[in-house]
Amino acid sequence: MDVEAGAGADESVEFRPISGRPDAGLALPSALRDVLGDRIDDVVWMNEAGGITVRGRLGGEPVFAKWAPSGTELDLAAEAERLAWASRFLAVPEVLEFRSDEGGDVLVTRALPGENAVTETWRSDPERAVRGIATGLRALHDALPVEGCPFSWSVESRIARSRADGIPERRTLLDALPAAPELDRLVVCHGDACAPNTLLGRDGTVTGHVDLGRLGVADRWADIAVGAWSTEWNYGPGYTDLYYEAYGLEQDDERIAFYRALWDAT
Repeated sequence: MDVEAGAGADESVEFRPISGRPDAGLALPSALRDVLGDRIDDVVWMNEAGGITVRGRLGGEPVFAKWAPSGTELDLAAEAERLAWASRFLAVPEVLEFRSDEGGDVLVTRALPGENAVTETWRSDPERAVRGIATGLRALHDALPVEGCPFSWSVESRIARSRADGIPERRTLLDALPAAPELDRLVVCHGDACAPNTLLGRDGTVTGHVDLGRLGVADRWADIAVGAWSTEWNYGPGYTDLYYEAYGLEQDDERIAFYRALWDAT
C-alpha cells in the first residue's frame, strides 16, 4: 500500500501503516546505483516493506527506478508484466529495464507527465485532487478489458495467497471475514488504488497510473472501497462522498466494509 499520511487530518481519522518520502541520507541499495550510477536525482518513496523508489536519468531521459528487497511481498516482476499488458489500453509507465539478483529486484520505467496526487500542490487543493483520482479510477475500469486479461485479483485468489503466507495476524483477520457480497461489476482493478498512485496534470486530470503490481480482474468495489479510504489518510476526513460522486455511484456500506476488511487481511 503506497500511501502517505495527509496533512490536516484530525484525531477522528484512523491512521494506518504507511509509506512516504524517506529521511535524508538514506543509504541506497547498490542495485539502484548499478543501474543509474550517479544519475540518481532524488529518493522519492520508501514503502513499509522496505522498497525504495528513486528518480533519475537514463540515456538522457527522466526515469523512475524501484528496488524491492528479496523475501518480501513486493513483486516487481509481476508489476513489469502487468505494465506491459496495461500499456496497450492506458497511460502507464513504460518498462525500460528489469533485473534481479539475490538481494532483490530493480524495475526501471520511463517517467510520465504529471505529479502524484499527494504532493503539497494537491494536498492544498484536495477537492480537485479527489475528483481527479476518482474519475481517473473510473476511466481505468472502463478502459481495461476484462475479456483477455490474464491476471486475477479475486477475493478467492487474495485469500489463498494470504493464507499461504502463514502470517498469524493475517490468519486471524481472514478467519473473521464475512462472506463476500454479491458481485457488482467485474472490471480490471488497479489493485492499489490509493491516492499516491494516480498522477495528475495541472488541470487536475489524470496523466497516468503507477504501482500496478496487483492489477487484475475483480469486483470494482475492491478498488473503490480502498481508493475512497485513502482520501482520509492523505487529505483528512470529509472527502469520501465526493469520491463516490466523482466516480459515479452511490455509497455501498456492505461492499465498502467487506473490501476494506479484505485489504487489511491480505
